Amino acid sequence: MGTHKAWKLNNAAARTASFAAIAAVVITFAVSGTENARAADDWPTRPITMVNPFAAGGPNDVPARMFAQRMGEVLGQQVIVENVGGAGGMIGAQRVAKAQPDGYTFLVGTVGTQAQNQLLYKKPAYDATKDFTSVGLFLEAPLVLVARKDFPANNMKEFVAYARQNGSKMQFASAGTGSAIHLGCALLNSVTNIDAVHVPYRGANPAMQDLASGRVDYLCDIITTAKPQIDGGAIKPIAILTDTRSPALANVPTAVEQGYDVKAYTWNAYFVPKGTPEAIVAKLNRAMLEAMHDPAIRQKLESAGLRIVADDRATPQYLDGFVRSEIEKWAAPIKAIGVQID
Repeated sequence: MGTHKAWKLNNAAARTASFAAIAAVVITFAVSGTENARAADDWPTRPITMVNPFAAGGPNDVPARMFAQRMGEVLGQQVIVENVGGAGGMIGAQRVAKAQPDGYTFLVGTVGTQAQNQLLYKKPAYDATKDFTSVGLFLEAPLVLVARKDFPANNMKEFVAYARQNGSKMQFASAGTGSAIHLGCALLNSVTNIDAVHVPYRGANPAMQDLASGRVDYLCDIITTAKPQIDGGAIKPIAILTDTRSPALANVPTAVEQGYDVKAYTWNAYFVPKGTPEAIVAKLNRAMLEAMHDPAIRQKLESAGLRIVADDRATPQYLDGFVRSEIEKWAAPIKAIGVQID
């Protein structure tokens, strides 16, 4: 009988201790949650770093700095653009993936950092769908299929017909193996069944110089760098590689309207480390939208051929699905060119 009473007392004590432990955990999480919520409410209390994973002065840099200034005004703290280039944007993106999820470090992601690198590299330094929280998509930069000015074709139908007959003799330029403009032409070649020789350069500028000099036949360049050469008559535009025309090159038809389903463009979107509080993500998104709606920013970017996306595409939820669809979209052309980077 005494043993039974002792067992009951010990069991009751164990239950009491267990309940106390659970209560302590609950209280700890409640306090932690309250502190996190308070931190999110107060955020930001110091300058914020926007990581641009490419070199200063590139096509990614101008919109990054324009948005940084306006977002800083909205948030009441300076937004500092830090260029962390290397490995096709992988180094800068990895830095953000591993940063503290406190909202003070965020990434200007692109189709390269968030989609193409996941397929190009044998061992990507991060998982674009798991290591980041989406803030919002804000900008698209169409690619333009351009040819040397004496190229014997003036539209997509003539271009494809000529390239299919002379592909082994033709050369297309890029800013380097695996670059966005290389993969844009890889997608074009895959869709149209063109087999031409790839000539990689150390950047877009020398590639464009050789196209203008007639040393290579075609290039799929970002509209901001192609437009001045088109306007000056140094190269010949064949097609905008999106589904709608660009006001900056209103007379250049799209590949889609010419009967070829080729949509190749780069884009800019903001990402924070996984685990960043939702309240901070919402504040960053609102600041991004304010910059998107700024008339001076919009006019300057759109006159260069860039496209600010519609508000319904600027949500975290849309960006989540968009990144997954972009990875799926680029899988086939990247596999077709047979390129993998260690």
